[in-house]
Amino acid sequence: MNKTPHHPISERAQRLLKLLVTRYIRDGQPVGSRTLARECEMSLSPATIRNVMSDLEEMGLVHSPHTSAGRIPTVLGYRLFIDSLLQIQPLNHQEENLLYKQLNQQQADNSQILTYTSNLLSEVTHLASIVMLPRRNSSRLRHIEFLPLSSNRVLVIFVINDHEVQNRIIETSRPYSPSELQQVANYLNAAFAGKDIKAVRLNLLQEMQETRQTMDGMMQAAVEMAEKTFITTNDEEGDFLMAGQTNLMGAAEFCDVEKLRDLFEVFNKKRDILQLLDQTLNAQGVQIFIGEESGYKMLGDCSIVTSPYKVDGEVIGVLGVIGPTRMAYDRVIPIVDLTAKVLGTILDRQ
Repeated sequence: MNKTPHHPISERAQRLLKLLVTRYIRDGQPVGSRTLARECEMSLSPATIRNVMSDLEEMGLVHSPHTSAGRIPTVLGYRLFIDSLLQIQPLNHQEENLLYKQLNQQQADNSQILTYTSNLLSEVTHLASIVMLPRRNSSRLRHIEFLPLSSNRVLVIFVINDHEVQNRIIETSRPYSPSELQQVANYLNAAFAGKDIKAVRLNLLQEMQETRQTMDGMMQAAVEMAEKTFITTNDEEGDFLMAGQTNLMGAAEFCDVEKLRDLFEVFNKKRDILQLLDQTLNAQGVQIFIGEESGYKMLGDCSIVTSPYKVDGEVIGVLGVIGPTRMAYDRVIPIVDLTAKVLGTILDRQ
């Protein structure tokens, strides 16, 4: 991420920049010198303020979108504002308690808790939310079950590590009876329980595939179930949940249909977002990418605010929000930070 500029900026210029950014975030309109003179609570003439604005423009902290318009902050201006001038507004007790209550009341498996967290974070911030699925250095299979659904669909329920329960639906080559699925589950539990899932996928499945031709029907069923289950697990590793993308459609920054289409394309591909989240996995506390700081052109009008969540003292994922650079950072930052802490607490109890 870009850093705050090293060249000095006077206290007067800082106060005016803070006022300009705050006003622009609130109203979404370029801020003129007369407006700043009226609201700055300093005895400064519009002419003096114009001179200060010119200095800030030379520093790359603000710019004029039109010749006769006021000024708006640049990415560098936002960075200085967030790093040095922003006063975080802590959530009041009512808001904190509401967030705790809404997340804590979820008596569900981890997958449902993560989905609910993503939806709640989007709803509270009115932005798009992202919640990375947990990543652990080691994921060991404890138990697996299969339940038949309609046609060739099977519900897989498996326990990872000590308490983490995951569900997913797989498509099989043919319908399986409940008794067949029970036999397969018994075999896989005996063969794989306590094994690292990566080792299962890379080694055990390979060995089973090599002798597929000599297997009986039950063993071939076990191979199919293992392939479908553990390959799906690997594909989803490091994935993330997203909610509230449509919240961005109302932002002035994305009124251009092409920009909005490009942004949604980034969301759909996921790779770029995942790479950004990867960068924050080992970071301490809240991380903020503003516009071009993300390194991706399509996210040039966006800011991303993230915070890691922990289980058993280990960072296993990141959550956050994506919105326009003109977002209410003073409110969004504490919401993201608290949500990550609450999520970690809930997962710790599972």
